Amino acid sequence: MLGQQIGEENGRVTGRRILPGDDYRYVKMEISFETNVTLFGAPGMNAGTYTVYERVPGQIYGEGQGIVMLQSGESAIWNAHGVGRPTGEGAGMKIAGSVAFQAGQGKLARLNEVLVAVEHEAADDGSVHSKLWEWTCQ
Repeated sequence: MLGQQIGEENGRVTGRRILPGDDYRYVKMEISFETNVTLFGAPGMNAGTYTVYERVPGQIYGEGQGIVMLQSGESAIWNAHGVGRPTGEGAGMKIAGSVAFQAGQGKLARLNEVLVAVEHEAADDGSVHSKLWEWTCQ
């Protein structure tokens, strides 16, 4: 069941690379980013890299990984995947994704028991914004 919103983040794309696709007819784009994140009310930063490619015209598929580090010293690593579409504004895209975290003790330990649903938007100017919700089995 989709639960409460647990976080939000704002930041910037820090790098873009074009990579060869698995099929000669396609290319992949690797996108790295850093954000200021608030997760369970605690401030921190999130850094990650995701690889996206267009599966069919107008549909984007992406996979990524990264780390969240709170100002309190807690951290969690994550793996994600999602689907989306170009916004029609240069390199802009919107992606709906799911994120699985691995965290230690403390405030972030709750992430080990949920899948996190994410709405992610990257604008042509390099700005990124995401909202995060917890998703649990009932």
